[in-house]
Amino acid sequence: FSFLQERLRYMLVLLLLLHGTDSFYVPGVAPINFHHNDPVEIKAVKLTSSRTQLPYEYYSLPFCQPTKITYKAENLGEVLRGDRIVNTPFQVSMNMEKKCEVLCNLPNKPVTLTVEQSKLIAERIREDYYVHLIADNLPVATRLEFYSNREEEEKKKEKDVQFEHGYRLGFMDGNKFYLHNHLSFILYYHREDVEENQEPTYRVVRFEVIPQSIKLEDLKADEKSMCTLPEATGSAPQEIDPSKENQLLFTYSVHWEESDIKWASRWDTYLTMSDVQIHWFSIINSVVVVFFLSGILSMIIIRTLRKDIANYNKEDDIEDTMEESGWKLVHGDVFRPPQYPMILSSLLGSGIQLFCMILIVIFVAMLGMLSPSSRGALMTTACFLFMFMGVFGGFFAGRLYRTLKGHRWKKGAFCTATLYPGVVFGICFVLNCFIWGKHSSGAVPFPTMVALLCMWFGISLPLVYLGYYFGFRKQPYDNPVRTNQIPRQIPEQRWYMNKFVGILMAGILPFGAMFIELFFIFSAIWENQFYYLFGFLFLVFIILVVSCSQISIVMVYFQLCAEDYRWWWRTFLVSGGSAFYVLIYAIFYFVNKLDIVEFIPSLLYFGYTALMVLSFWLLTGTIGFYAAYMFVRKIYAAVKID
Repeated sequence: FSFLQERLRYMLVLLLLLHGTDSFYVPGVAPINFHHNDPVEIKAVKLTSSRTQLPYEYYSLPFCQPTKITYKAENLGEVLRGDRIVNTPFQVSMNMEKKCEVLCNLPNKPVTLTVEQSKLIAERIREDYYVHLIADNLPVATRLEFYSNREEEEKKKEKDVQFEHGYRLGFMDGNKFYLHNHLSFILYYHREDVEENQEPTYRVVRFEVIPQSIKLEDLKADEKSMCTLPEATGSAPQEIDPSKENQLLFTYSVHWEESDIKWASRWDTYLTMSDVQIHWFSIINSVVVVFFLSGILSMIIIRTLRKDIANYNKEDDIEDTMEESGWKLVHGDVFRPPQYPMILSSLLGSGIQLFCMILIVIFVAMLGMLSPSSRGALMTTACFLFMFMGVFGGFFAGRLYRTLKGHRWKKGAFCTATLYPGVVFGICFVLNCFIWGKHSSGAVPFPTMVALLCMWFGISLPLVYLGYYFGFRKQPYDNPVRTNQIPRQIPEQRWYMNKFVGILMAGILPFGAMFIELFFIFSAIWENQFYYLFGFLFLVFIILVVSCSQISIVMVYFQLCAEDYRWWWRTFLVSGGSAFYVLIYAIFYFVNKLDIVEFIPSLLYFGYTALMVLSFWLLTGTIGFYAAYMFVRKIYAAVKID
């Protein structure tokens, strides 16, 4: 075991070394070199809160505005995430200190907030909003220091440092609201090696902020927009009274520090995970569970099957065979097409589409090509891949539909191309209407929605038709036994052969293999964290595929032994049993981890969770179905049937 750990650690170090090499940059994310006194642009991304789950754009609040507001052109992923990147009036130059400067033009005239604006700011502070800025594409972070162990505090005064994304808009004390109106920017630069006679170049490697709330009277400003900060002990915070107009100054200071951090590893601060250990434990735990499961499976099934097949193939007298029970008896019905073959093949086609998309996205992200520095790349890639994978979804759906004696291939192809995407689009559209009502930047703009519809009907639909046409024309899957004319009667089933019991039993193991990763994914989605452990996610995905396939084979074997041949739909439903546990976990996470109280944020949470659960059910159901189908064809091919 220690040898295994050592090998894993060695591989991890090798990956990290490869990841940290200077010569390799992800396409589109090249470093920017600054000379002394070059302007470093500070842009605003959005305001977010894990309490409301509704992002707002920066200028939805009365912050100081530049003379001309310009928004950055955004990719699909950024628009869907609610990012609206915009310029700000902060004047920052490379390696130039600023003690204190007033942000809005006239220092003698403080900013006056109307009662409406004061109310809005107070409401955003109550809702725990964070402001997100970027400098040279690096997000701003607030440093949090705390002592890790109280008893050792006297021995060594070392503090644990963690970073919070963005900075708090303000804070509450009792029933009073205070706004952070002074920002102390701390930027770290790395000096690059240059030739002797060349001007030195710098690269930004970290962007921190210390937000402060300072009363108007304590900020002494002169005509040149300069101001003096009060002593830390004697200053009073800037209160925002929502019932009247408020006067205040927005100010900022800039401090530069040299750093040893290289440009290639500047994101490490944001991605430091204090508990990589827990991922390794979860992976090793899951692998052990899967091996254990495989061992039991192979022992039971291979031994029992060998015995079964040997018994069935004995040329004994007919009377003995008449009294036989077990899966051989249903050989004449096991490949009888199920009810609603078109819907089944359509759902499985969408499952294949999802499977291909998720596999490619996780693999590409694992290679470091979808790093958090390229904002929205993951979402954009996922959308486009889902559209292009339609050709595979269509092919598999078409072939299965032909196997299930379906004839209306055009209708089947349309069903495959519209059933799952239609449900997703419908739910998203309804949720989007609610977000629009709140004037949040998280609402997908109408042109983007039209573009997505054009992608769906212009790329995905024709590709699904193309795949379906070839899948339907191809030879159907050959079933090793003929189907009888008259369906056989199904004996009464035991209670544990019930569909719902099956779902509960089959879902536990795949869910157990991946629930730790699920916690981190939920934190990334709902609490504005970065998720980047795609190497772990890839391993978990492989484990999930293996455990779903094994569970599905066990369940279909037991079902056929009970002489119930209606396994097509049942296998698909039961294999997706872990989606039920994902739903239970999502409810648990909502109650215990999130601080959501209002109706619309709760609706958003459960709307998006429903989409996740549906997609997860399609994915795991498809994996289980194909594993079971291959297994059933294999075992019936091994039996001699007169």
